[in-house]
Amino acid sequence: MPESKNALTEAVYYILLAIVTPLHGYGIMQKTAEFSSGRVNLGAGTLYGALSTLVQKGWIEMLVQGPEERKKEYVITALGKAVLLQEIERLEELAANGRSVMGGKR
Repeated sequence: MPESKNALTEAVYYILLAIVTPLHGYGIMQKTAEFSSGRVNLGAGTLYGALSTLVQKGWIEMLVQGPEERKKEYVITALGKAVLLQEIERLEELAANGRSVMGGKR
């Protein structure tokens, strides 16, 4: 079971979603921008700080590369997938409650 029921930041949500398939940092930045329709743009410092934190939490891991490989690739772990799925359920509940109260009004 995931360690926390706290909401994920939008950046962390998209990072986890981006690395369901292994990606390097620049690819993660591109996927995050793509998923959010350009609303979330991660700078290198923000991204690598988040990646370091997510590795420490055990939600992602860095893939082992050959000695000549410069790009580091990251992939989500089983724990990270559980956290991501928990967040998707939370977001679905929020949307359903909003639709229920607002009656589908925009």
